Amino acid sequence: LVDQQIIADIIAAIRPEPEDNMVEIGPGLGALTRPLLKKLNHLHVVEIDRDIIARLESDYPQENLKSKLTIHAGDALEFDLSTLPAPLRIVGNLPYNISTPLLFHFAAYAGRIRDMHFMLQNEVVERMVAEPSTPEYGRLSVMLQYRFHMEKLLDVPPESFRPAPKVDSAIVRMIPLPASEIPVRNERLFAEIVKAAFGQRRKTLRNTLRNYLD
Repeated sequence: LVDQQIIADIIAAIRPEPEDNMVEIGPGLGALTRPLLKKLNHLHVVEIDRDIIARLESDYPQENLKSKLTIHAGDALEFDLSTLPAPLRIVGNLPYNISTPLLFHFAAYAGRIRDMHFMLQNEVVERMVAEPSTPEYGRLSVMLQYRFHMEKLLDVPPESFRPAPKVDSAIVRMIPLPASEIPVRNERLFAEIVKAAFGQRRKTLRNTLRNYLD
């Protein structure tokens, strides 16, 4: 991400405050890391790429690292967010090929999260915020909307990156709903039914849900 205006718009949308418990997923070359560190007392980052970790460590020498930046080396899909202080604010430019599994992983920690701001492929964001009875509405929409308030904030065109990707991107804000507003009582069963309902869109619900309803 190289467009400085887009970067400034993203930081303005996040509104980081010095005392925030913030974690960045996949800092990469630091497009968001640097401006976040100017606002925050401390930032946690989760990064799997050894070369990027080495670069972060050289950009932020050890004496500064302890006070401003903590690097968690490893896969964000396996990272235990309960090891970080709550309430958490999570940000990141998520890898598009694993964005959906990452969103479900973070959703499991919703009770510890204040908000999340992610850059994703625009197509994924449109599915996340889709209204019922629209072509984009599906399993991802339902599984996230029942526990998060979501809002598309910014469009990020390909030319904002170097090299430019072949897809449009967008920024989405996710705010966990209070437990009292979550209507689901059996989350495992709910997830199974939603998966079945949207698994074969050409079939009638009578057929797709026959294992759950007589």
